[in-house]
Amino acid sequence: MKVLWITAHPEPRSLNGSLHREGVGYLEEEGHEIRTSDLYAMRFNPVVTPADFSHTEDTRLIVGHAGQEAVREGTLAPDITAEHEKLSWADTLIVQFPLWWYGMPAILKGWFDRVFVGGFAFGVRDAQGRQLRYGEGALAGKRAMVIVSAGAREASLGPRGINGELNDLLFPLQHGTLWYAGIDVLPPLLVHGADRMDAVGYAFHANALRSRLKDLPYADPLPFRHQNGGDYDDDLVLRPGLDPHLTGNAAHYRVES
Repeated sequence: MKVLWITAHPEPRSLNGSLHREGVGYLEEEGHEIRTSDLYAMRFNPVVTPADFSHTEDTRLIVGHAGQEAVREGTLAPDITAEHEKLSWADTLIVQFPLWWYGMPAILKGWFDRVFVGGFAFGVRDAQGRQLRYGEGALAGKRAMVIVSAGAREASLGPRGINGELNDLLFPLQHGTLWYAGIDVLPPLLVHGADRMDAVGYAFHANALRSRLKDLPYADPLPFRHQNGGDYDDDLVLRPGLDPHLTGNAAHYRVES
């Protein structure tokens, strides 16, 4: 595999930092190629500005259009272009972060805002003019796995847990960002009890990480529905005959009969 490991934690001596080094070391031992985007170490700028697109103040900035134009003309900011080169090289992405207020750290959200621009991560059409997204598109053929740490107990991030089910919390990232761009998304790895981790707990999670990395090339992805697979009508609403008892996030997973 060619793996791009994106990590977002401000403290290299943290649990996240240790597991990152553990995982990278394991993949290297297994003969895989690794590149890393350690966003805090890079001091990555998470804020979208006109300078990202070499945009002048003469006209109003329309971010989506400006991104596509800058990709086409080769005028994106160098730090964005560097991340595009890594993404184009990789066949597998690992996105690792601590769960802060039910979401990604701002620096990682900003990475997606700036790097997943139109013309690179989306905005592709087929010969019939259909948008190629949600399972198709510019980054189709790549795989991704999210590694997320949380101070919460494992059960509290389950189907009836007070914090909400983990895949629901990650739906904007896994479905609305990665799958939107065509990337197959593997089930996430939860590192629970992060604030109370002892040596035994660390050994458990390090072993779980190695196991998931070993299976990375072969594991089945989350069964998200394809936009253009016939499940949605022209308004991109799930057809009424498909699992009519399901609503919300659950409706966008294929259910095996």
